[in-house]
Amino acid sequence: MGTAETGHRPVMTDRVLALLAPALEPPGAILLDATLGRAGHASALLSEHPGLTLIGVDTDDTAIEASRLLLAPYRDRVTLVHAVYDEIPAILARLGRPSVHGVLFDLGVSSPQLDDPGRGFAYSYDAPLDMRMDRTGPLTAADVVNTYSAARLARVLREYGEERFARRIADAVVRARSQAPFTSTMRLGELVRDSIPAPARRHGGHPAKRTFQALRIEVNGELEALRRALPAAMDVVAVGGRIVVLAYHSLEDRLVKRAFAERASDTTPRGLPVSLPGSRPRFQLLTKGAERPAAEEVASNPRAASARLRAAARIRAAA
Repeated sequence: MGTAETGHRPVMTDRVLALLAPALEPPGAILLDATLGRAGHASALLSEHPGLTLIGVDTDDTAIEASRLLLAPYRDRVTLVHAVYDEIPAILARLGRPSVHGVLFDLGVSSPQLDDPGRGFAYSYDAPLDMRMDRTGPLTAADVVNTYSAARLARVLREYGEERFARRIADAVVRARSQAPFTSTMRLGELVRDSIPAPARRHGGHPAKRTFQALRIEVNGELEALRRALPAAMDVVAVGGRIVVLAYHSLEDRLVKRAFAERASDTTPRGLPVSLPGSRPRFQLLTKGAERPAAEEVASNPRAASARLRAAARIRAAA
């Protein structure tokens, strides 16, 4: 996620604007920003398209309030909603908007969330083990670390963090928490580092990076929500409309790739001489594979390094 607050230009802004432009240029166009964050992309799009109406969704109430101030110059064209993005159909139904012309997802954790010591997303300084994007949610990272069995915790680290040493870390966590429960990011980060063999610690960034990613995904139910949200979002894109998704790790990108491929494929049974009317592709892919940020952008904003961008355009209504 990008942010205007910290001085960072949102990730791949120029490419996002270029891909969405054909869908947002007509008068009365509506954009659904499903991951509003600090409104970096939203601000740029509203500025670029004076006739654009924005529906901004975020699960973080702090992001919603910050965006309300940042988007004040466009307040007459903006509706902000505190919700998880898998609630898209219900949100649009409440607003009386059956379809939109553009959808944007900028997944992952935003810079302000990472940089806020109270949120517990980062391992670079000590903070409470929280990691909730929606601070009204019931599950915290401390709950996961202190109550999950070793097997369940290892599965979370392996599946969501792609951590090779998941079982070693999980076993070490269970041993350590029997002495005292985990409450801080620093203690957990140090334990993870000590659990990984020294040769493996020399590559791939901070040793706790994958563990913290996995815990964040588990706490916020991110992949399950994205799995529901992607098809729902594509279903509300009007013919001629476009969807752009920025993902930041392979698990997210895999879900995006699959959702796009399903709707950009002809589902006519093999062997039939012509395509069945209801089986023709509903979307056309606009990117060849996943696009990556330019080296210059990564140099100025290292958090952009893992970004993967995919986009698709709606070419046919549902059967």
